[in-house]
Amino acid sequence: MLGKPGRRGKCLRVFHRIGGLLLAAGAATLTIAAPAAERTPALEKAVASARFQWSSTAPVILPKSDANHQLAAVKDPSIVYANGKYHVFMTTAGPQGWGLAYTSFRTWQEAPTAPLTFLDKSGIGPGYRAAPQVFFFAPQKRWYMVFQGGDPFYSTTMTIDDPLSWSAPKPFFTTIPDAVKGKDGRAEWLDFWVICDTAQCHLFNTGDNGRLYRSDTSLHDFPAGFGNTQVVLEDARDRLFEAGMTYKVAGTGTYATMVEATGPKGRYFRSWTSDRLDGQWKPLAGSLADPFAGSSNVDYPKGRWTLDISHGELIRQGNDQTLTIDPCKPVQFLYQGVDPHANTGDYLNLPYRLGLLTAAAPNPISAMCRTKAGARANMRGARGH
Repeated sequence: MLGKPGRRGKCLRVFHRIGGLLLAAGAATLTIAAPAAERTPALEKAVASARFQWSSTAPVILPKSDANHQLAAVKDPSIVYANGKYHVFMTTAGPQGWGLAYTSFRTWQEAPTAPLTFLDKSGIGPGYRAAPQVFFFAPQKRWYMVFQGGDPFYSTTMTIDDPLSWSAPKPFFTTIPDAVKGKDGRAEWLDFWVICDTAQCHLFNTGDNGRLYRSDTSLHDFPAGFGNTQVVLEDARDRLFEAGMTYKVAGTGTYATMVEATGPKGRYFRSWTSDRLDGQWKPLAGSLADPFAGSSNVDYPKGRWTLDISHGELIRQGNDQTLTIDPCKPVQFLYQGVDPHANTGDYLNLPYRLGLLTAAAPNPISAMCRTKAGARANMRGARGH
């Protein structure tokens, strides 16, 4: 949820059961989706009539300074599960500027005390780096981190458990696409997000300007070859702001995208669905009154600590480039929030923290669950959170 510098705005051998199959996970777990559900009128009606409702934890990941890094905030998390634990990558912010950090833990109870590793010590190096997204690119058996350094960059590693093993950054583009240039000729792009289907990889981004963009390359050519950059959603600036994220909904033939908006009571997310990553997007929960997630539909059992539901990531079914979520399990969303009474006078030093949302069922995503048994399990899981 960052812009360019100075701008406001901006997971060994574990077994997993997925879709009835027992899979061995080495460096990563690969997503194997169930057959696509038939989008019957009854299913469409159930999705359309459901509403999102969430419960939030208190902050679970906090800024931790050291002798060389004075932090005011942790932001923009990307989360994957691999090798028996969660791996979280995030933006750090404070008097020294922006950077990237990493933490890992086996349970959420461990998260608040898990140490941070600052990634300027890795090949990524120091300087302006922000808004990471991490996934395992199965065709190459390699982890990728997508992030912004002004323009979109990526780093790679073979070992996600070693945060210092990330490579030096490389750019996705050799020239800035005309589609993302503003009236002054400068690029208006941030919060880069990659998701792939069986043939192509798509890079989505926002621009703090009311637009969601998409660029494409082939699965074979990734990470090279991105082009065909175009606007895929457009609205008023505050209604389509930044921090876009897109997922495949397992077993449904559906993709869901969410984009952060700004409202009178803080940041919130709107959402859309499509049957193709390069297709047309239709609203799912697309308004301030009926958001994907915002202050109006989030409960805080331990006390409200923020009015913002801002830049974050859903917890995925697997960790590969398809970015798949399971509609038959309660949806969880690691997000950033800030004390509404904080007034530092400086966006860089706003005290952002990371909290965890869990969706109640039914909701528009749980309504996509293929089986009644799965839906009942989803309901029990949501009630037991």
